[in-house]
Amino acid sequence: MPKAPLIIEHGVANASIILLHGLGADGHDLAPLVDSLNIPNSRYILPHAAAQAVTINGGYIMPAWYDIISADITQQQDDAGFMHSKAIIDQLIASEIALGIPPQRIVLAGFSQGGAVALYSGLTSPHRLAGIAALSSYLPRLPAICANPPALWVAHGEYDNIIPLTTQQNSWSTAPHYTPEQHYYAMGHEINMAEIADLRTWILAKLA
Repeated sequence: MPKAPLIIEHGVANASIILLHGLGADGHDLAPLVDSLNIPNSRYILPHAAAQAVTINGGYIMPAWYDIISADITQQQDDAGFMHSKAIIDQLIASEIALGIPPQRIVLAGFSQGGAVALYSGLTSPHRLAGIAALSSYLPRLPAICANPPALWVAHGEYDNIIPLTTQQNSWSTAPHYTPEQHYYAMGHEINMAEIADLRTWILAKLA
């Protein structure tokens, strides 16, 4: 059984924000982001990826949304892992809808590996969400083109040595039908306060 997600509520929720952590982390690692975003009347859902062997790390077992087979993450993709994680995210979205939050008031966001899963899950969802945000991440290979994509917001560090900026840019260049709002910051593989402020502005606009 997957570990229950961390739930944080700010007021009486009329919107939901699902935040997906990166490789080797868990939902608690993104809890400080909740206070920094400070979106009123929102429920934050921070799920935890299950532990699995990660090939690029010598088979070391750690929390991961999918296996990373090689450093060339855009070419060798763990499609089964993405599908497994998508099923988890689909269920979280369905649960929020059942609680009375319409899809157009659900934002899906993630950092690094979590950002790739957010894009994969959101762009293959049967529901059109308020938006998808991917921080320090990349666009994974999708099984089909999303004909009516939600708003997309992507951000990246100019000095990222984990997922280089060129990797992120190349992943989007292969999918010109998607036109994300893009932001770049003088940082590495991390989240900074300027990025959080920009993300907050975008989320508030999508939920307005």
